[in-house]
Amino acid sequence: MNTARDLAIVALDMAPDHTVEQGDLSLALAAAEVFDLIDARALVLDGDLITPSAQAPTGDRLLDEAASSLVRQDPYESVEDWLWRRGRGLSAAYVQDLERVGLTARPRSRRISLRATRTAPVDSAARRQAEERWTSGEPVLAALATAAGINDESADATEELTDEAVTTVLAAVGNAVMELEAVRQRRAIEDAAFDNVWRGF
Repeated sequence: MNTARDLAIVALDMAPDHTVEQGDLSLALAAAEVFDLIDARALVLDGDLITPSAQAPTGDRLLDEAASSLVRQDPYESVEDWLWRRGRGLSAAYVQDLERVGLTARPRSRRISLRATRTAPVDSAARRQAEERWTSGEPVLAALATAAGINDESADATEELTDEAVTTVLAAVGNAVMELEAVRQRRAIEDAAFDNVWRGF
């Protein structure tokens, strides 16, 4: 099971109907990688600290890259620090990787467009797996989608989750997304004030 890849596919599938902030999605993908690396026994959580285990190939390029970038000496990295470090530009990396392995494609058109054409998932076993997890309301995927702004459901998907490692990671990604939104709002206010100065207000 590859939660990060499933989340990226769901995000691309939902893109026409949802505006997803790339930063929020990147943070959620970094959180999904933590779950995938726990499943692969590449790391364990000690409270909110990520402690690496013996590294073994996962068969997924981005997950192997994530595993190799884990801090392997004391003091270990907190989950939230990992989200900020690993999450930088991660949504774009997943979009590129899905296209590289043939899980997405750009729709063909006879018209030449000046704007880049959005990639979309192709019919594949990976897409069907992601859709199955999504439509079944699988709690971890649903909670990550909520953090990324994909899921509009008001119900808290974390209510069904009691595993300590899972709740730790979801709390960290929730805090990081709120912090990122606060930064966006502060920049918007600063930009508006700057514009008003130039307009003479």
